[in-house]
Amino acid sequence: MKHLLYGVFALGLVSACSPKMAETGSSTQEAPAEQTAIVSSLDLVNVNNDRVWVEVNPGKLSQNTVTFRLPKVVQGTYAISDFGSFVDSLVVTAYDGSSLPATKQDANTWIIDSAQQLDKIGYYVNDTYDIEGTEKPTPFSPSGTNIEEDNFVLNLHGFIGYFEELKDNSYTISVTAPSSLKKTSALPVAASSTDTKTNVTTDIYLAERYFEVTDNPMFYGDLDVETFQVGDIEIVLSVYSPNGLHTAAKIKDTVFKMMEAQKEYLGDMNSTPRYDIYLYLAPQSPTAPQGFGALEHHTSTVVVLPEAMPEANLASAMIDVVSHEFFHIVTPLSVHSEDVHYFDYYAPTFSKHLWMYEGVTEYFASHFQVYEDLQTEQEFYDKIQEKIETSLTMDDAMSFTKMSELIIDEPYASNYYNVYMKGALIGMCIDILMREESNGQRSMLSLMKELSEKYGKEQPFEDDKLIAEITQMTYPSVGEFLQTHVVGDTPINYEEFFEKVGLYYEQEEVQTAFFFEGQVPFIDANPQSKEVFFRNIKLNSSLEALGVEGGDVIKSINGTEYNLDNIRALLPASMQWTPDTDITMVVLRDGEEVTLSGKVGSPTLTKTKLRENPEATQVQQLLRKRWLGN
Repeated sequence: MKHLLYGVFALGLVSACSPKMAETGSSTQEAPAEQTAIVSSLDLVNVNNDRVWVEVNPGKLSQNTVTFRLPKVVQGTYAISDFGSFVDSLVVTAYDGSSLPATKQDANTWIIDSAQQLDKIGYYVNDTYDIEGTEKPTPFSPSGTNIEEDNFVLNLHGFIGYFEELKDNSYTISVTAPSSLKKTSALPVAASSTDTKTNVTTDIYLAERYFEVTDNPMFYGDLDVETFQVGDIEIVLSVYSPNGLHTAAKIKDTVFKMMEAQKEYLGDMNSTPRYDIYLYLAPQSPTAPQGFGALEHHTSTVVVLPEAMPEANLASAMIDVVSHEFFHIVTPLSVHSEDVHYFDYYAPTFSKHLWMYEGVTEYFASHFQVYEDLQTEQEFYDKIQEKIETSLTMDDAMSFTKMSELIIDEPYASNYYNVYMKGALIGMCIDILMREESNGQRSMLSLMKELSEKYGKEQPFEDDKLIAEITQMTYPSVGEFLQTHVVGDTPINYEEFFEKVGLYYEQEEVQTAFFFEGQVPFIDANPQSKEVFFRNIKLNSSLEALGVEGGDVIKSINGTEYNLDNIRALLPASMQWTPDTDITMVVLRDGEEVTLSGKVGSPTLTKTKLRENPEATQVQQLLRKRWLGN
């Protein structure tokens, strides 16, 4: 998974019917449910009050009681989603057509007695996108669901439930939709039929077990689709841009160049024959999704970004986000622990190694760009420095393995974003150590290839033994680093690693916008309260001169009140302010209103820049060359 800190601010830079019981349940089925496919169906035609009707038929059951669930947590999110809370009007039907009682145990669980009489379960599913920003907690957007006339984001873990007793059964997934809708799916269509009188098409998909249901999202709707080859991989790019601001054809060039470089970077590492990218571009609307980023799957990724982003910003975001998700084919998809392999959607346990799953993946997503000449060395250094600075705003003295294992609990949950910051830096440090110890013959990537060859998709490693195993496979210095800075809580002295490759720090004054430094905003927003506030980070000179402090909540600027609903209009307007523009800002600080007045000025920020040391030794220069591939 990859979160983006775009928030709302990058945008400035930029007929009802009763449920039909489908004929999937049959009283003539006699084979035990343990041996039959679970037959499920989604009706995208008769959408009722923004809800989709779903049915699940387990076949003939032998148990007296069964437990039916939707996932509480899904893989790759490391957070509670409670997809069962988006289900309503659940009905359990017996073979004689009568209703069976179902006891709702919690948000995600229904207990069904007299299960031997159970024919099928039917229920409505509400989507998650429409209620983001309300008081009700919602899943991270790329793992969520959308139900609109011209777009259905079918993350199937949000629609199709499972029986606790039958998690390893195969599934048949029937999707009925208007024939006018385009569709893309990482699962191949096993059968398809169209009723020409009603213009309705039914597609049948097959999944070997529930994991494959959750691992293969689908897009239905008014899609723009481009299919192209990158080496031996077929890439299917599906784009939903509700206002037609972006096309798959234009985005294709960025994705092609990026993935071609990724293939070159990975070398002979095994990959999938097809990879799907589902891009949902969120319009500027109160009911549009607000969690920008992506969620990985074995052979696909779901991406949510703001539609209002200019082409250049969108291209940059796609490189940042999709490259990260594609590198997940290395870890955790090819190298993972038992917690991942035997994932429990209701009561999950979490691996200790988020530093590897998300951190190393994020490092590869940055490192490959400089290694394959997609960006300059200085651009790479700037990104590394940004990660260091961001990581230091979080708890830098927290054991990464402990944080990973307890990631859905506080204080660890609020430090999750650090897996993309310090986690990537951990990967960088190990990469430098590996190249130094091996005279450039081994690297972080070669280590992951060795682990992939040893384990692969079907054999998990033992969580508690991985650090010792890596130490044995590599060098004592790598093991010492992992024990000290990953298992232990000692902060990393990055300057020691930069010195190895001939880099050093320099202070530099840089020009900023009033509310931004590059793409990094000085402000953020609370989607529940809609309050806009200044972040607790180093602010530019103009904000400091005005008297702004981190945590200040913006009430009004020059007489206009602002919140999440209208702040977007201010941001592009602020780009037109001159140094002599007068500004009066009312902020809420510690519960009291404070009025701040002054001139906009020429905002600057003192930045610590990572530079190549002109006095670097030949040994340092050689290691840097081996590290950056030039």
